[in-house]
Amino acid sequence: MSKARTIHVCTECGAQANKWAGQCGDCGAWNTLQETIAAPVVKSASKPAGYAGAAGGTEIRTLSEVDAKAELRQSCGNGELDRVLGGGLVDGSVTLIGGDPGIGKSTLLLQVLAELAARNRTLYVTGEESPQQISLRAQRLQLPRDRLRLLAEINVERILAVAETERPQVMVIDSIQTAFTERLQSAPGSVAQVRESAAQLVRYAKAGGAALFLVGHVTKEGAIAGPRVLEHMVDTVLYFEGDSGGRLRVLRAIKNRYGPVNELGVFAMTERGLQEVSNPSSIFLSRHETPVAGSVVMVTREGTRPLLVEVQALVDECHGSNPRRVTLGLEQNRLAMLLAVLHRHGGVAMYDQDVYVNAVGGVRINETAADLAVLLAALSSFRNRPLPTDLVVFGEVGLAGEIRPVPNGEERLREAAKHGFKQAIVPRANLPRRGGRVEGLEVRGVTRLDQVMGNIADG
Repeated sequence: MSKARTIHVCTECGAQANKWAGQCGDCGAWNTLQETIAAPVVKSASKPAGYAGAAGGTEIRTLSEVDAKAELRQSCGNGELDRVLGGGLVDGSVTLIGGDPGIGKSTLLLQVLAELAARNRTLYVTGEESPQQISLRAQRLQLPRDRLRLLAEINVERILAVAETERPQVMVIDSIQTAFTERLQSAPGSVAQVRESAAQLVRYAKAGGAALFLVGHVTKEGAIAGPRVLEHMVDTVLYFEGDSGGRLRVLRAIKNRYGPVNELGVFAMTERGLQEVSNPSSIFLSRHETPVAGSVVMVTREGTRPLLVEVQALVDECHGSNPRRVTLGLEQNRLAMLLAVLHRHGGVAMYDQDVYVNAVGGVRINETAADLAVLLAALSSFRNRPLPTDLVVFGEVGLAGEIRPVPNGEERLREAAKHGFKQAIVPRANLPRRGGRVEGLEVRGVTRLDQVMGNIADG
């Protein structure tokens, strides 16, 4: 017998190399090349059963000949998950869900399949837990178990054989890291196995029109374990955020071919599983009985949803040589830049102070509209002067001290007024246009940082 040929595969990008090296030549990552058995070369040109090409056909057509009707969607029975998916579940779509262990991935998908089983053929494939564990979880969550089909299998070929017989309309693979294919000799969870197993399952979903959910493990850095090519193969990538020991869970869409990216769904972990939170702004806001220094409310936008989030800052005297700049839910490098702008254009120096900034509720803010809120919270804590409790702010701060507008300003103002806020400081370009006032809200537009500090001093 000829000796099996070995190759080295990068766990970050999936690139292959004949010899081991300390750094991947494609993505530049260090110590990511792992030895694996090379896949045998298939001499025939035959394709796997059910293969119909990446998009369901191999013939050449003009774009006008392609049916461009809107895709059909069905509700998952969970309003927050429907929002993150872009309006519902699309037939033939492949969704990858990642998150820390114990965050609620399996719980959410079990709830979804139990809801969909009443009107669709479903199949839950478990490779990590036994059928008894799945049944006990469903019983604990008080879910109907009479129509939910369950398969304990990790061999992809056997999974596809059962799927060809069952013809499920919605299928869950929990998890993709436990699956393996007989075409490769490497162990389950390796880069080659994860990539090839996912490829076969994606081909089946596209050819048969079944909606497929893949559960993915995450690394210590929080990314999906295995090659990044796995995220490129699927239609939608969802990440669970939040503390697995806490009550709140946030599901964020990182990639979505059927809807907007960065859409946010908020869930609360209860004894009955993950329950949707229809008004997340009420959770992210913690109304204090008395005004406190270092707290300000901003309006951020996640996907199509405006959210009110409290930004807290603590400025304390530094007792070492290097002042600390710590952020939770915000970008740390941007905090250092904003403090430099405050020093240069506001005349307030914090080079000898430790600055801690936190977005309450565990939400992660990725947009620059939080700049003005971060500066005002830090300034309030530094001067030990509370800001008005009915004040809401948002806006981007430039290096020249200018206050730049942010998208959907009027929608953010309406969301603030709906929650009882009375005054707002926003970029002048975000003022309601053509005399359109927001009822119950006094809006002040600013263009420079010194105007903001003057408004706070006057107010």
